[in-house]
Amino acid sequence: MNTPVPRPYGSYVYAYPHKTAYRPLPGRPALRSLWADQPKDALSLYAHIPFCEVRCGFCNLFTRVGAPDELTTRYLDALDRQAAAVREALGDDGPVRFATAAFGGGTPTFLTAGELERLCDIAEKRMGADLKAVPLSVETSPSTATADRLSLLAERGATRLSIGVQSFVEAEARAAVRPQRRSDVEAALGRIRDTGVPVLNIDLIYGIDGQTERSWQVSLDAALAWRPEELYLYPLYVRPLTGLGRLQDPAAADRAWDEQRLRLYRYGRDHLLAHGYTQVSMRMFRRADAAPLGPDDHACQTDGMIGLGCGARSYTSTLHYSFDYAVDMREIRTLIDAYTETGDFAHAEVGRAVDGDEARRRHLLQSLLQAEGMPVAGYEERFGASPFADFPVELARFEAFGWLDGDAPAGLLRLSPEGLAHSDGLGPELFSSGVRAAMAAYEPK
Repeated sequence: MNTPVPRPYGSYVYAYPHKTAYRPLPGRPALRSLWADQPKDALSLYAHIPFCEVRCGFCNLFTRVGAPDELTTRYLDALDRQAAAVREALGDDGPVRFATAAFGGGTPTFLTAGELERLCDIAEKRMGADLKAVPLSVETSPSTATADRLSLLAERGATRLSIGVQSFVEAEARAAVRPQRRSDVEAALGRIRDTGVPVLNIDLIYGIDGQTERSWQVSLDAALAWRPEELYLYPLYVRPLTGLGRLQDPAAADRAWDEQRLRLYRYGRDHLLAHGYTQVSMRMFRRADAAPLGPDDHACQTDGMIGLGCGARSYTSTLHYSFDYAVDMREIRTLIDAYTETGDFAHAEVGRAVDGDEARRRHLLQSLLQAEGMPVAGYEERFGASPFADFPVELARFEAFGWLDGDAPAGLLRLSPEGLAHSDGLGPELFSSGVRAAMAAYEPK
């Protein structure tokens, strides 16, 4: 009996195990003990700013609209307290260094220029990250990419500014519940280029209701006119408790929508490849002559991740941890308020242990979803066995689907173009049964 091919858009795998598999940690382990035996000389730092000026219809991120009653001040106060506690927990028994830094959200540039300066001070003075010596990526939006904010970020060492445009076609932006004027988007892009920050990334979305190859090309060409060093092409998802999720039944995303998204993905991929871009992953494309100064799709998923903020994850080699998670706006507001009132940041609250099997799955998943593929020898050196011995069923199935590149050089496990196109179907196939069960039992809130 033939195994059915998974749907191409099962789940965007940006972290494994997924946060819906996290649970309250027994005993609230002390961060000092969690990090005691971990290498800390090449950490990644991520600061989560959970504020936006508007909530897009497709968004299921941990973010809220607006920040009344000096909420941003109270949030930064809490972030400062957390940073001090985390840095103390990392200790001084060995070198503590940061190799990359990123501010995400939400929309970090929702903060004022003065608040952004304070955020940078927290990263540098509390955590010890030298923002001018490491890649620093910051997310922004057309309405918050103001000259004073961008100038401050450039002065403090930002090497990459990522702007969520989604569509240059105003009717499509409205359909995605992201109303914006193209003139405002273009003006924001001009201000970003004026900063001289070396990497501009533009996010675009395909699969919007009514979107065609012709309208998709309008957005692609409008983005290409700015010669961005990076472009991310995201398929539209409709998630429970999001704006669009309330307007339609997610089950209505049937095969016709899958085919539309696949068609637009291939069109966008081919268009960018023809215009001098190389493919890094299903989503990420880099201009061939651009230096890779910003973090790749999987850079923040390596062991040794320090997350600050109420929606940020942290990773050691054996435990992933965070705070509680929500999508519904009322729940998010409650959790943000609770974060701002927290005094004890010295313990891990919610998370999931990563044992040997999960570490293997995570390594294979994150490596395989990159266009360059995974050297088999590197996997064998790390885990003492071949990926084909550890995952014979999964890899045989991928090969049967035509998802593995039969022409890859010897010793390289790499996806075929069709495999890359189906990354969001392939990724969940590598989830463990335990993670699947925890995700299925999670009740969205």
